[in-house]
Amino acid sequence: MARVSQEHLDARRRQILDGAARCFARNGFHGTSMQDVLKEVGLSAGAVYRYFPGKDDIIAAITEETFGVIRGAFEEAARMTPPPTPDALLARVLGGVLAGQVHGLERRTFAALVVQLWSETLRDRRLAALLDDGYATMRGVWAHLVDAYRSAGILASDVPSDHVARTMIATAQGFIVQEALFGDVRPDVLEGGLRGLMAMKTQKTG
Repeated sequence: MARVSQEHLDARRRQILDGAARCFARNGFHGTSMQDVLKEVGLSAGAVYRYFPGKDDIIAAITEETFGVIRGAFEEAARMTPPPTPDALLARVLGGVLAGQVHGLERRTFAALVVQLWSETLRDRRLAALLDDGYATMRGVWAHLVDAYRSAGILASDVPSDHVARTMIATAQGFIVQEALFGDVRPDVLEGGLRGLMAMKTQKTG
């Protein structure tokens, strides 16, 4: 019997994940059955179960991959020398992630899938662990960026690194939610808004 190449195995796994992601984005995790996934990808149950024992395993794989894409985009941007300021960095990363057609999904559909993944972590410990790991990594990336900003003399030293990290992550999450709910989130709007906030002068009191 001829051996199946790794390229074929990877392509088949990709086919299953992309098809399942389309189903989940369209009907939600709990509104999608394995039969729906099988129909979407055009494969037999045996072919799919060879890669994933069940629907939860497909969801976990999509979660890990999706969070990895977002995390990787921030890590890549953070390696730039000198690193972009927060307004430019967030616009660059979110613009790239939302335009990248991850899982073959259009940007608003992908954003909606991400929001569903976040909500699913509230009930699934395995997904929550994946999210916690990604969140910890992201905070580390931003802490590294804060150090670089301080070395460049563009950020005060009295703001804890983790405070900046959490704020920037929250900003990114908020724009992904906006894209999912309303669509038409443009990177230039995010960049311009953040730049304006960063330029605000603090009024002296007393």
